Amino acid sequence: MDKCIVMASGNSGKIKEVQEILTEYQVVSMKDLGVNVDIDENQETFAKNAIKKAEDISRLLNGKLCIADDSGIEIEYLNGFPGVETKRWLKGTDRKRNLEILKKMNNVPKEKRKVKFVVAIAISDGKKTVCTEGVLEGYIAEEIRGENGFGFDEIFELENGKTLAELSEEEKNKISARRIALENIKESVIK
Repeated sequence: MDKCIVMASGNSGKIKEVQEILTEYQVVSMKDLGVNVDIDENQETFAKNAIKKAEDISRLLNGKLCIADDSGIEIEYLNGFPGVETKRWLKGTDRKRNLEILKKMNNVPKEKRKVKFVVAIAISDGKKTVCTEGVLEGYIAEEIRGENGFGFDEIFELENGKTLAELSEEEKNKISARRIALENIKESVIK
Protein backbone atom coordinates (compact mmCIF):
# COMPACT_ATOMS: atom_id res chain seq x y z
CA MET A 1 0.00 0.00 0.00
CA ASP A 2 2.91 2.37 -0.68
CA LYS A 3 0.95 3.80 -3.66
CA CYS A 4 -1.66 5.34 -1.39
CA ILE A 5 -3.14 8.83 -1.27
CA VAL A 6 -5.07 10.01 1.75
CA MET A 7 -8.06 12.21 0.93
CA ALA A 8 -8.62 14.98 3.47
CA SER A 9 -12.35 14.38 3.26
CA GLY A 10 -14.95 11.85 4.22
CA ASN A 11 -17.08 12.73 1.17
CA SER A 12 -17.48 9.45 -0.76
CA GLY A 13 -18.30 11.31 -4.00
CA LYS A 14 -15.03 13.23 -3.88
CA ILE A 15 -13.06 10.09 -3.01
CA LYS A 16 -14.66 8.22 -5.95
CA GLU A 17 -13.82 11.06 -8.36
CA VAL A 18 -10.19 11.19 -7.18
CA GLN A 19 -9.90 7.39 -7.49
CA GLU A 20 -11.29 7.49 -11.06
CA ILE A 21 -8.56 9.90 -12.16
CA LEU A 22 -5.56 8.89 -10.03
CA THR A 23 -5.98 5.22 -10.94
CA GLU A 24 -2.44 4.17 -10.06
CA TYR A 25 -3.07 5.02 -6.41
CA GLN A 26 -5.35 3.62 -3.77
CA VAL A 27 -7.36 6.56 -2.40
CA VAL A 28 -8.46 6.31 1.23
CA SER A 29 -10.18 8.84 3.43
CA MET A 30 -8.36 10.25 6.44
CA LYS A 31 -11.18 8.83 8.59
CA ASP A 32 -10.28 5.33 7.30
CA LEU A 33 -6.87 5.90 8.91
CA GLY A 34 -8.37 7.08 12.20
CA VAL A 35 -7.75 10.80 11.59
CA ASN A 36 -10.80 12.74 12.64
CA VAL A 37 -9.80 16.40 12.74
CA ASP A 38 -11.32 19.52 11.26
CA ILE A 39 -8.77 21.81 9.65
CA ASP A 40 -9.91 25.40 10.01
CA GLU A 41 -10.47 26.84 6.52
CA ASN A 42 -9.49 30.38 7.46
CA GLN A 43 -7.34 31.35 4.46
CA GLU A 44 -8.29 34.04 1.94
CA THR A 45 -8.22 31.82 -1.17
CA PHE A 46 -9.41 28.35 -2.15
CA ALA A 47 -5.82 27.40 -3.02
CA LYS A 48 -4.44 28.43 0.38
CA ASN A 49 -7.20 26.48 2.18
CA ALA A 50 -6.52 23.35 0.08
CA ILE A 51 -2.76 23.64 0.68
CA LYS A 52 -3.23 24.11 4.43
CA LYS A 53 -5.46 21.01 4.67
CA ALA A 54 -3.18 18.81 2.55
CA GLU A 55 -0.03 19.82 4.44
CA ASP A 56 -1.58 19.61 7.92
CA ILE A 57 -3.10 16.15 7.33
CA SER A 58 0.10 14.87 5.68
CA ARG A 59 2.13 15.99 8.71
CA LEU A 60 -0.37 14.34 11.06
CA LEU A 61 0.17 11.12 9.10
CA ASN A 62 4.00 11.36 9.15
CA GLY A 63 4.42 12.42 5.52
CA LYS A 64 1.84 10.21 3.81
CA LEU A 65 0.76 11.65 0.48
CA CYS A 66 -2.40 13.67 1.10
CA ILE A 67 -4.83 15.37 -1.26
CA ALA A 68 -7.28 18.10 -0.21
CA ASP A 69 -9.58 20.54 -1.90
CA ASP A 70 -11.52 23.71 -1.30
CA SER A 71 -14.20 25.00 -3.60
CA GLY A 72 -16.99 27.45 -4.00
CA ILE A 73 -18.69 29.92 -6.27
CA GLU A 74 -17.78 33.49 -7.14
CA ILE A 75 -20.62 35.65 -8.46
CA GLU A 76 -19.32 38.46 -10.66
CA TYR A 77 -22.25 40.84 -9.97
CA LEU A 78 -21.63 40.45 -6.21
CA ASN A 79 -17.86 41.11 -6.51
CA GLY A 80 -16.91 37.45 -6.11
CA PHE A 81 -19.31 36.72 -3.23
CA PRO A 82 -19.56 34.23 -1.51
CA GLY A 83 -16.09 32.97 -2.54
CA VAL A 84 -14.21 31.05 0.15
CA GLU A 85 -17.23 31.51 2.42
CA THR A 86 -19.54 29.54 0.05
CA LYS A 87 -20.38 26.92 2.68
CA ARG A 88 -20.16 29.23 5.69
CA TRP A 89 -21.65 32.65 4.85
CA LEU A 90 -25.12 31.62 6.01
CA LYS A 91 -25.99 28.97 8.58
CA GLY A 92 -28.44 26.35 7.40
CA THR A 93 -28.97 24.11 4.41
CA ASP A 94 -27.66 24.42 0.86
CA ARG A 95 -31.24 25.19 -0.21
CA LYS A 96 -31.47 28.06 2.27
CA ARG A 97 -28.19 29.56 0.97
CA ASN A 98 -29.34 29.11 -2.63
CA LEU A 99 -32.64 30.87 -1.96
CA GLU A 100 -30.76 33.78 -0.38
CA ILE A 101 -28.47 34.04 -3.42
CA LEU A 102 -31.53 34.08 -5.69
CA LYS A 103 -32.96 36.96 -3.61
CA LYS A 104 -29.68 38.89 -3.96
CA MET A 105 -29.83 38.35 -7.74
CA ASN A 106 -33.53 39.19 -8.15
CA ASN A 107 -34.19 41.26 -11.30
CA VAL A 108 -30.53 41.11 -12.38
CA PRO A 109 -30.37 40.47 -16.15
CA LYS A 110 -28.77 37.23 -17.38
CA GLU A 111 -25.64 38.90 -18.79
CA LYS A 112 -24.84 40.16 -15.27
CA ARG A 113 -25.52 36.80 -13.56
CA LYS A 114 -22.10 35.28 -14.38
CA VAL A 115 -20.68 32.86 -11.84
CA LYS A 116 -17.56 30.72 -11.57
CA PHE A 117 -17.26 27.45 -9.71
CA VAL A 118 -13.65 27.24 -8.53
CA VAL A 119 -12.01 24.08 -7.19
CA ALA A 120 -8.47 24.16 -5.80
CA ILE A 121 -6.80 20.79 -5.19
CA ALA A 122 -3.52 20.41 -3.34
CA ILE A 123 -1.38 17.31 -2.92
CA SER A 124 1.38 17.18 -0.30
CA ASP A 125 3.80 14.86 1.45
CA GLY A 126 4.25 17.43 4.22
CA LYS A 127 7.37 18.87 2.56
CA LYS A 128 6.53 19.34 -1.10
CA THR A 129 3.09 20.61 -2.15
CA VAL A 130 1.51 21.15 -5.55
CA CYS A 131 -1.81 22.97 -6.00
CA THR A 132 -3.94 23.32 -9.13
CA GLU A 133 -7.32 24.84 -9.88
CA GLY A 134 -10.27 23.97 -12.08
CA VAL A 135 -12.93 26.50 -13.07
CA LEU A 136 -16.40 26.04 -14.51
CA GLU A 137 -18.24 29.15 -15.72
CA GLY A 138 -21.97 29.69 -15.91
CA TYR A 139 -24.81 31.87 -14.67
CA ILE A 140 -26.94 32.07 -11.56
CA ALA A 141 -30.31 30.65 -12.62
CA GLU A 142 -33.46 32.64 -11.95
CA GLU A 143 -34.96 29.78 -9.96
CA ILE A 144 -34.06 26.45 -8.40
CA ARG A 145 -34.09 23.66 -10.99
CA GLY A 146 -33.05 20.01 -10.99
CA GLU A 147 -32.91 17.08 -8.61
CA ASN A 148 -29.35 15.79 -9.11
CA GLY A 149 -26.37 17.09 -7.22
CA PHE A 150 -25.82 19.10 -4.08
CA GLY A 151 -24.61 22.49 -2.92
CA PHE A 152 -25.35 25.20 -5.47
CA ASP A 153 -25.91 22.76 -8.39
CA GLU A 154 -29.62 23.66 -8.51
CA ILE A 155 -28.87 27.36 -9.21
CA PHE A 156 -25.70 27.01 -11.35
CA GLU A 157 -26.84 27.33 -14.97
CA LEU A 158 -24.62 26.33 -17.87
CA GLU A 159 -24.42 28.02 -21.28
CA ASN A 160 -26.90 25.41 -22.60
CA GLY A 161 -29.57 26.62 -20.15
CA LYS A 162 -29.47 23.56 -17.86
CA THR A 163 -28.47 23.72 -14.23
CA LEU A 164 -25.84 21.31 -12.93
CA ALA A 165 -28.66 19.63 -10.98
CA GLU A 166 -30.45 18.91 -14.27
CA LEU A 167 -27.50 16.90 -15.63
CA SER A 168 -26.87 13.21 -15.13
CA GLU A 169 -23.88 12.32 -12.97
CA GLU A 170 -22.03 11.23 -16.12
CA GLU A 171 -22.71 14.56 -17.89
CA LYS A 172 -21.69 16.53 -14.82
CA ASN A 173 -18.46 14.56 -14.35
CA LYS A 174 -17.36 15.34 -17.92
CA ILE A 175 -17.33 19.11 -17.23
CA SER A 176 -16.51 19.04 -13.51
CA ALA A 177 -14.15 21.71 -12.21
CA ARG A 178 -12.89 19.12 -9.71
CA ARG A 179 -12.05 16.78 -12.61
CA ILE A 180 -10.15 19.61 -14.38
CA ALA A 181 -8.12 20.32 -11.21
CA LEU A 182 -7.45 16.59 -10.68
CA GLU A 183 -6.29 16.12 -14.27
CA ASN A 184 -3.91 19.06 -13.71
CA ILE A 185 -2.63 17.43 -10.48
CA LYS A 186 -2.09 14.18 -12.38
CA GLU A 187 -0.11 16.04 -15.08
CA SER A 188 2.11 17.87 -12.63
CA VAL A 189 2.71 15.25 -9.93
CA ILE A 190 1.98 11.71 -10.97
CA LYS A 191 4.85 10.49 -13.13
